[in-house]
Amino acid sequence: MIGPELIAIAVFLFTYALIIDERIHRAVAAMFGASVIVFLHIVPWEKIPEYIDLGTIFLLMGMMIIVNTARGSGLFEFIAIKTAKLANGSPMRVLLLFSLVTAVTSAFLDNVTTVLLLTPMLLYIASVMRITPLPFLIAEIFSSNIGGAATLIGDPPNIMIGSAAGLTFNEFIVNLGPIMVVDLAVVMGMLVLIYRKDLHVSPDEQAGIEKTFADLNEREAIRDMPLFKKSVAVIALVIGMFFVHDLLGLEPALVALIGASILLFWSRQNPEEIFEKIEWPALFFFGGLFVVVGALVETGTIAAVAGFVVNNVHSEGEAMMIIAWFAAIASAIVDNIPLTATLIPLIQDLGVSMDTYPLWWALSLGACLGGNGTAIGASANVVVIGIAARNNLSISFLEFLKVGMLVLFVTVGIGTALLYLNFVVL
Repeated sequence: MIGPELIAIAVFLFTYALIIDERIHRAVAAMFGASVIVFLHIVPWEKIPEYIDLGTIFLLMGMMIIVNTARGSGLFEFIAIKTAKLANGSPMRVLLLFSLVTAVTSAFLDNVTTVLLLTPMLLYIASVMRITPLPFLIAEIFSSNIGGAATLIGDPPNIMIGSAAGLTFNEFIVNLGPIMVVDLAVVMGMLVLIYRKDLHVSPDEQAGIEKTFADLNEREAIRDMPLFKKSVAVIALVIGMFFVHDLLGLEPALVALIGASILLFWSRQNPEEIFEKIEWPALFFFGGLFVVVGALVETGTIAAVAGFVVNNVHSEGEAMMIIAWFAAIASAIVDNIPLTATLIPLIQDLGVSMDTYPLWWALSLGACLGGNGTAIGASANVVVIGIAARNNLSISFLEFLKVGMLVLFVTVGIGTALLYLNFVVL
């Protein structure tokens, strides 16, 4: 008789194959896999809420409502024109400037919130420049994940690690901040080389782009000034609440939903029109994937693999390397939240024989940067690709994989080398 562990692995691999194949929408693939898991009682019905990360789902939903409501005011076109003018209409400078803005914002806000706000701007700028938005969106994804890894609040795995290990906000900035600065600079250089043809425009085209943006008046992009002012006020309120949500005793998801309800109530926008624009496929994809991965946790599969890897170490340096690379590769395949939750107690167990302080940074580095490897490796990836699809731009799994895995190996390689230098050599 086939055991639940083998069934969970088989369903996971089948679901992942469907996602890669792309002939069936990834949301449908994830929902189908989840339905099989629940039907076979691999994950009992009553335990589904334990594996579906409602914080992620509701945070996404709340920010989607805010963004879709604000979009009607012309806010994003206004910011896009201002930013493009600052970059003098150069596609290369736009990519670098937006990457920097994305990374810094993602360090202090949830990276999903960041990409929800910036993606519409990038699509608009690319349409004005009459070039493909693909390089901008790919750069935005990588910058968001790299920036989110730099602070305690930038990415959910860091929040979990900080809580379990008692690490402070400043410790994250000191230990991971410099690594992420180096990683971001290297990745931007890589993307400029990879997409140089897409970002290259002739002198005549460059002059035309500059003239186009010079002729554009950002104030004319504002279609509804009262809604514009209300949107700015609510977004500022939500961002401020994100910074102090711990002091307020509010989860980030609740902050997003509160902001969404305030803006809908204040603006009197038609909720049906707003709700229709929510990225429902992305939300159902997350929900289904959480259940499929939850089956691996429920059956002890992830714990067994992680335990084998972590237990076969003999020094802090070796443990640091294994944890970082295992977390990175695994996070490119499965959600990094249950993976991090599984590795935390294993690292704590290693405290009996070695200093675990360097291992926490290795786990954070791998779990956060591993998301760059595949199109489903991080929440920001799925959201950006979903928005692109709604705007008739398809970013295939394999197309992303070619660049994503290269970025994963380069950034994690740089990160582990610097961690090793800091904690082992020095």
